[in-house]
Amino acid sequence: MNREYHKAYSQELHRDMEALVFGHAGTPVIVFPTSMGKFFEYEDRGMIGALAPKIERGELQVFCPDGVDNESWYNKSVHPRVRVLRHLQYERYIQHEFLPFIRWKNQAWQLGVTGCSFGGFHCVNFALKHPDIVTHCVSMSGAFDVHQFLDGYYDDDCYFNNPPDFVPNMADDWFLSRYRQMKIVLGSADWDICLDANVRFSGILNGKSIPHWLDIWNDNSKHDWPLWLRMAVKYF
Repeated sequence: MNREYHKAYSQELHRDMEALVFGHAGTPVIVFPTSMGKFFEYEDRGMIGALAPKIERGELQVFCPDGVDNESWYNKSVHPRVRVLRHLQYERYIQHEFLPFIRWKNQAWQLGVTGCSFGGFHCVNFALKHPDIVTHCVSMSGAFDVHQFLDGYYDDDCYFNNPPDFVPNMADDWFLSRYRQMKIVLGSADWDICLDANVRFSGILNGKSIPHWLDIWNDNSKHDWPLWLRMAVKYF
């Protein structure tokens, strides 16, 4: 399997950012790490191994950027406004720096995004904010509400990065028409701590007539990597 390590200075984040790339061709997929996770966790936790046959056949090319959760949503040492601004810098990094790198490596018109746990928030939020870029969104045990990170603070930037808030009010057909063309998967399980969040968000999507697949595993699976390994094999 082709495996590449990359490190480059980000103008948006004002620091070096690392990433791993797996595969040589196929649909490009951005993997957002879990809460405060690193760019290498998808490999370390066995997800790349689980997807290896499809990667080696040239069906998937997996791009694993680093995250900045410990500088944004999880950074309790700064004001919530600063946390949100750091997240926006990260989003611009993905959009304006990491995505051009992907397009340089892979000219496919599709783009998938995925993530487990808080990575599920990142992939859903990014996909719904940029439906002209993302064609496939696969959330595994995602949690989508960021109010818990804001200590009661709220502004427009918080609103537009909180899908349970902005999606119900979305009336712009430019967005809605693209949402309805996107392939969206919400994976969860009966013992998953994020089950309720997925059921609620599925209801929000249904309320806007946005097709999606809410897949609940009824096998006593918990919010952890063994579940996500099986999900990855099924969804990709």
